[in-house]
Amino acid sequence: MGVLMEVKNLVTRFYTQEGVVYAVNDVSYVLNERETLGVVGESGSGKSVHALSIMRLIAMPPGKIEKGEVLFQGRDLLKLKNEEMRLVRGAEIAMIFQDPMTSLNPVLTIGTQITEALKLHMGMDNKAATERAAELLTMVGIPDAKRRLKNFPHQFSGGMRQRVMIAMALSCNPKLLIADEPTTALDVTIQAQIIELIKNLRDQFGMAIIWISHDLGVVAGLSDTVQVMYGGRIVERGPVEEVFGDTRHPYTLGLLRSLPRHDTSNNRERLVQIEGAPPDMRKPPTGCPFAPRCTYKIAKCEEQMPPLMPGPEAHEEHLKACWIDVRNGQPLPEAMETQHV
Repeated sequence: MGVLMEVKNLVTRFYTQEGVVYAVNDVSYVLNERETLGVVGESGSGKSVHALSIMRLIAMPPGKIEKGEVLFQGRDLLKLKNEEMRLVRGAEIAMIFQDPMTSLNPVLTIGTQITEALKLHMGMDNKAATERAAELLTMVGIPDAKRRLKNFPHQFSGGMRQRVMIAMALSCNPKLLIADEPTTALDVTIQAQIIELIKNLRDQFGMAIIWISHDLGVVAGLSDTVQVMYGGRIVERGPVEEVFGDTRHPYTLGLLRSLPRHDTSNNRERLVQIEGAPPDMRKPPTGCPFAPRCTYKIAKCEEQMPPLMPGPEAHEEHLKACWIDVRNGQPLPEAMETQHV
């Protein structure tokens, strides 16, 4: 598989009355064709802002993409003109948002909203676009599709509206689908149906997916690669089995320990919370953002942000930004090196 997208040194800020919010801080990674990347982390970790930066949907002002590159099939999306970027959205990269009710226009029929993209990006006439829209609704499991095209968003349940959003996102056969917590507002049964639907459509269309979530269980079942974010940075990244099975960053360990387990005989163990509070994103990033809450920290953690690097005896693609070997609590050799200015 070839490289579909490469994000390099992405930095996004928000300039507010309360001060500068350092939302995304030097994020870099590679996404391959047909790969499913799960992005996890708590609220405020930069998951959604990094995705909106890729799509160039950051409100400016107060937001600003300060620097970086987003190379999508060789083109830097951050350097495209607005009109060129508008043609990329929907056609090549599509996005599903958390709340479908606020993403759909309440005064336009579902049919109008789906056919709009087909006419713009695929050059279809009204008849062909309507037929394709009905096919898409059927594909995502909405019965009596031709009749439902005439309905408005409020005439659909939450789960059905999310299916409509998926149909809209897939209407132009995008190469990348970004899903920003698309099942959070739905009950567990409907969540499972939507996730299974996206899995099937992913295999059918052969697209790459960036799945943003705070639900580690969903990410574990859906993703090839997982990326853990904290304080606007990537703190651990690698194959999903490696990251969850041989965890190398204290924050990821904390996330996993705070989850109830159903795969052990003794499931009455107390859940362990992560002590302390999330970082104040208005303070300029210096050392590791997790250091104030970390039980493993050493002096260097608060002075210098560690680079993403392979852990000792870890898979070469399993990277973590930590000066400590969490398996034994000992500093790595790199932590002993003198900081170069």
